[in-house]
Amino acid sequence: MKLRLGRCALALSITAVISLARLPGRGSARAPAAGAAATETQDLPQPPTRSSEDGLRLPNGKLQRDEILKAEHEQNLKDAAQLVDLAEQLKEDLEKNDRYVLSMSTLKKTDDIEKLVKKIRSRLRHN
Repeated sequence: MKLRLGRCALALSITAVISLARLPGRGSARAPAAGAAATETQDLPQPPTRSSEDGLRLPNGKLQRDEILKAEHEQNLKDAAQLVDLAEQLKEDLEKNDRYVLSMSTLKKTDDIEKLVKKIRSRLRHN
């Protein structure tokens, strides 16, 4: 039953894409009127263009991949700083406790550390 619903959903989505592609006004060869229509197209942001060698370029001329990598690098730095803070707090908590019992907040810190490490690892593997 689930397989049948999945096939129906796929068929409907393909049909929707095809019907949207056939809508009037898409890809028509009408010439824009001089004046108002020409300024309207200049004000709209241009979609990213694809160069065969470089990949996808943003309207400002930079490569989309480079911008994504830069943002991921900055996020990795922030997460690494937060990871260091949590590790120091965990070390202090462990040094404070002379017993072999941990508090719930200490266990929560270990979970937070693990989550941050997984986020950083997934971003690094993405590259």
